[in-house]
Amino acid sequence: MNNIVNETVVVKIPASTANLGPGFDALGMALSLYAWLELSVAETTEVHLYGDGMEELPTDTRNLVYKVAQQLFAKAGLEEQPLKISMYSEIPLTRGLGSSASAIVGALVAANEMLGKKFSDQELFHMATELEGHPDNVGASLLGGIIVSSWDGIDAPYVKITPANALETLVIIPNFQLSTEKARHALPEQYTKQDVVFNIGRSSLLVAALASGQLQLIRQAMQDRIHQPYRAALIPGMSYILEHAVDYGALGAALSGAGPTLIAFVDCHSDSKEQLEQFMNETMKREGISAETLWLTPDHFGARVIYESVNAVHDLPFMELVKGEGY
Repeated sequence: MNNIVNETVVVKIPASTANLGPGFDALGMALSLYAWLELSVAETTEVHLYGDGMEELPTDTRNLVYKVAQQLFAKAGLEEQPLKISMYSEIPLTRGLGSSASAIVGALVAANEMLGKKFSDQELFHMATELEGHPDNVGASLLGGIIVSSWDGIDAPYVKITPANALETLVIIPNFQLSTEKARHALPEQYTKQDVVFNIGRSSLLVAALASGQLQLIRQAMQDRIHQPYRAALIPGMSYILEHAVDYGALGAALSGAGPTLIAFVDCHSDSKEQLEQFMNETMKREGISAETLWLTPDHFGARVIYESVNAVHDLPFMELVKGEGY
């Protein structure tokens, strides 16, 4: 392969939560749940996928990672290249935690590393946003922290905010999938001026609160009238959790991306964490929905290369590398 600097690259990519309540398609935060992707030169294309639900995905040239990597190679002037792809993901598919964004970002970062970092982070972010259609999830997975961005189809300027050290999150992941397309279809074509002004104010307040570390403002700042009220019918128990999570110790709560995962922001020093987790689990149980809860912290670093080599072969099988991260 011409212009290939590293023949094998492994990248670790964080999950992400988007919108954070009012910041529809504009706010995202990286979370401590991960996918690992290995890209290697090959004689013929192979795709190996590991993790719950990954068996649903294509294992040939239709695979998203393969297609995105080839787009980056084409942008660098290379012809389509056979690749060996191995990916393990802890991030549940179509649950509102940025699984597709992690695949896009992982493919771009790994392919770019193979090319010797031909493209900048800003260029990768632009490409990822163009592929995903909005910047929130891909920005967080690529850059880490909290990303405030906008996308007009041409440019994707952004600002990265470092989350407060005290900020922790609890996610509850219902055991059913909800496609982004279906969740977006639930939204109206038009909004009232009052609702738009409401969300501009809450989103602005939320960014200021997160940037300044004034976590006590999150309760009011995470309120939303643009997407959550319209998606609530798709997720039993959602409205009740968003309304009452603060009564059980949360700083605020929101739908994570398009859902169905719900996320609560918590002060890590809170003595109500067990009470909050019980409340969220019991609410879902009353609705007849099985769900998993996870305590996650913000990921500050975004996608990072954890192995690279000029040789296409390394000593350990991919999954052993992942489990031990013994690079």
